Amino acid sequence: MYFKQDFLNFFMELAPNNHKDWFDINRKRYENSVKEPFKAFVSHLISELSKKDADFSDLEAKDCIFRINRDIRFSKDKQPYKLQVSAIITPGGKKSRGVKGVYFELGPEKMRVYGGIFEIEKEDLMIVREGIAKDLAGFKKAYTDPKFVETFGELIGNKNKIIAKDLKEAAAKEALIFNKQWYFYTEFEPETILSDQLDKIILDCYDAGRPVENFFNKLISK
Repeated sequence: MYFKQDFLNFFMELAPNNHKDWFDINRKRYENSVKEPFKAFVSHLISELSKKDADFSDLEAKDCIFRINRDIRFSKDKQPYKLQVSAIITPGGKKSRGVKGVYFELGPEKMRVYGGIFEIEKEDLMIVREGIAKDLAGFKKAYTDPKFVETFGELIGNKNKIIAKDLKEAAAKEALIFNKQWYFYTEFEPETILSDQLDKIILDCYDAGRPVENFFNKLISK
């Protein structure tokens, strides 16, 4: 077991007490039950992924873990803390623009594992769309891979209504060319976080997403 029950309890108690005074009183508990176990778990996953691909070997947990503090500068919701922990294990860590690795969130309401493209710059967006158009069969083979479908279902994301004229013919055959995001996720019950198989579950999700991510990595890899 990588996490104890107090990992979940901490967030359940934080939810109705989401302010600095409560957090300061419980800071040591946060460090012992949440922060340090999560850091150790992320380090463990980095080590396991490094066995599969040397591109992960130079990563450290601090490169991958997102802060628990929310960015409230432009939000109407001024609660200062997230009710979950999250990390992205990918070469380059949080600053990476590539498509390789796994993102996951652990909280008392759910556990989710994500992959694919969620944010992309305009130039890279065109590269991906053109890459799909040039290899419609290869793209379809990736997102219809049986393990991918069993684990994640389908590729999702926001779409544009209008695309470049030279892509319209291909888009008539493959509607996902209209997308400006191509991501996927799967969800688990929060009790999964307390399982001694948690690492295996996330690593299996990584493996299931590789056909799609490998396709994108041939087009954009930074």
